[in-house]
Amino acid sequence: MNIAEKLDNLIRRHDELSALMASPDMNPGDFANLSKEYAELSPIVEKIKELSVVQTEIEDMDAMLHDGDSDAEMKSLAQEELLDLKARLPGVERALQILLLPKDAADEKNAILEVRAGTGGEEASLFAADLFRMYHRYADIQGWRFEPLSVSDTGVGGFKDASALISGRGVFARLKFESGVHRVQRVPETESSGRIHTSAATVAVLPEAEEVDVNIETKDLRIDIFRASGPGGQSVNTTDSAVRITHLPTGIVVSQQDEKSQHKNKAKAMKVLMARLYDHERSLLDAERAADRKSQVGSGDRSERIRTYNFPQGRVTDHRINLTLHKIDKILNGEALDEVIDPLIAEDQAARLSAIS
Repeated sequence: MNIAEKLDNLIRRHDELSALMASPDMNPGDFANLSKEYAELSPIVEKIKELSVVQTEIEDMDAMLHDGDSDAEMKSLAQEELLDLKARLPGVERALQILLLPKDAADEKNAILEVRAGTGGEEASLFAADLFRMYHRYADIQGWRFEPLSVSDTGVGGFKDASALISGRGVFARLKFESGVHRVQRVPETESSGRIHTSAATVAVLPEAEEVDVNIETKDLRIDIFRASGPGGQSVNTTDSAVRITHLPTGIVVSQQDEKSQHKNKAKAMKVLMARLYDHERSLLDAERAADRKSQVGSGDRSERIRTYNFPQGRVTDHRINLTLHKIDKILNGEALDEVIDPLIAEDQAARLSAIS
């Protein structure tokens, strides 16, 4: 089947869905599934029609230029219009190609964000807290819901680790390239000599898993209950309400102690465990395809440094795409994070287009 036939089939399917959804005999369950498919196809069909219009107008203008009955003024207008149309055509074609790229099944899912302090001691934990707040602010700007799941603070404003569930439209699609090692270069407030320190924090963005995505056998879990503790070992709970769940086949361990209720801690821990198992399964599939992917963008390899935040120079550099922006405050505020995320998405799309061309 050639590309023209594929595009015609998409238009026919879109029309068919429209007719089915208008049927008075449609039951609610089927309507929900069909409307979802219809919504996914609509932007593709709109772009196909736009491409068809541009191609037809190019043919019309070209015919007018070669028409012996056309006067000089008409030919001049046609020539000008033809140049505009030909300049517009590649952009429409590329937009359609991007829409036709295979979708990541997890793109529309909510995401679980995990931030952990890395090398650098107290300064690393302060940076981890900065990153966690950056994503919180970004979520607010996007109109997403940001629900902290667990926060292990150091008592002086830093986070050893923190996690949150971020809910909204297309959350994972926009945040999935944030996974990796984030490095900070700045002078700590406690540094009297003004020496720049380099610290790091790791970020993991996992698609929220639903029960249909992950099958967890009860026999594969070991659940330990213990007493929660705060910074420096101080007791924050007088009952055994903290929960640690170990998935025996993979060795993945999740602990949760923020809630006073053992039941709530277990529910939160299971949500994180499901997300990590789902991500684990996706990683195994990605590893099988890794040989075919030259680009590191979107590989999710968290062992690599992906970004540096340099405070003395006021810059943020994403090393995967050699992008440097001198607006560190706005990025850490969340308001300019799109200026890093959008080029990462564009680079990933370009790599995938190149792989199939």
